[in-house]
Amino acid sequence: MIKNTDYQDLNTVAEEIINGRKLTDDNLRELLALTEEEYIQKLHHVARKVRDHFFGNRVFLYSFVYFSTYCKNNCAFCYYNRCNNIRRYRLNLEQIRNIARAVKKENVHMVDLTMGEDPYFHNEPERFIEVVRTVKEETGLPIMISPGVMDDRILSRLHRNGADFLALYQETHDRALFRKLRAGQSFDKRNHAREFARNNGYCIEDGILTGVGNDIESTIISLRGMEKGQPDMVRVMTFVPQEGTPFEGMTRGSSLSELKIISVLRLMFPNKLIPASLDLEGIDGMVHRLNAGANVVTSIISSDSSLEGVVNYDRELEKRDRDSKSVIKRLRTMGMEPASQAEFNRIIEKQQVALLRIPVVTL
Repeated sequence: MIKNTDYQDLNTVAEEIINGRKLTDDNLRELLALTEEEYIQKLHHVARKVRDHFFGNRVFLYSFVYFSTYCKNNCAFCYYNRCNNIRRYRLNLEQIRNIARAVKKENVHMVDLTMGEDPYFHNEPERFIEVVRTVKEETGLPIMISPGVMDDRILSRLHRNGADFLALYQETHDRALFRKLRAGQSFDKRNHAREFARNNGYCIEDGILTGVGNDIESTIISLRGMEKGQPDMVRVMTFVPQEGTPFEGMTRGSSLSELKIISVLRLMFPNKLIPASLDLEGIDGMVHRLNAGANVVTSIISSDSSLEGVVNYDRELEKRDRDSKSVIKRLRTMGMEPASQAEFNRIIEKQQVALLRIPVVTL
């Protein structure tokens, strides 16, 4: 598909994807097994061609508000798992309101409200509903929630109070690997929450980890699992060993696998949102991920913010170069521009129109 194809013919491959060609499992095996730089660059070339057809040079920007680092789960890969002896924080409503007012001044398209499965909010979900309502009122922007698994009734109420997007990463759709990563958690409940949200007004995001023992066949299972869920946004992130976790001693791999998977995701989901996170390698890493076919920049945090991220490559740095002004400046050196708010809003509106054909469950 890629190896013996010159760049002119690669443009034909891109056109075929644009016109609806689906990748077979054998195609996926070939692409995921690429190791030579020449072939990987060809893959990225096709992914950019496909992305540019649907999105041009426009990029979407999301802020990141990790408002509680408490969690009841014990995920083997996560720094914030309940057993890790770390310093944690939980912002109160007034602190969140002040951050929302600051976010309103940033050039971002959506606010990502992230927390662990904090019992303070999960046991009293009205508290989280109030957070969403407050940030919506203060910013007027679309809201993404990343709260872990919540039941159908609460998801419905959150949507009615301003939540537009649900991010709920499976990490892997390989059930055996899932049990190692998310010990004691339900694979099916996570799937159900995304399905319920998608059928009841949300746009949804699914995501996988790479570099946690998932070989090519396991990765294909995950890619097909995401495909089955019909998400509006798909992501992959490289596993980074975190101090104090069961996976602390694992070797960190390069981002090569992540970049290949971003390109593969673009070929599988040609007109969907694919993030380039700042939380792994900052703005330099953002460039590589956009060049692999991504079209969203996530984990934007203002330069004076002390909020945590998920991976926090910059935890010990004095300057956190992840603010929207710095991101936009670098985008323009790449010939890319932030999309308009109207362009992003149309993505959400498109999902709403599609739902007119699906019976909505009111709880």
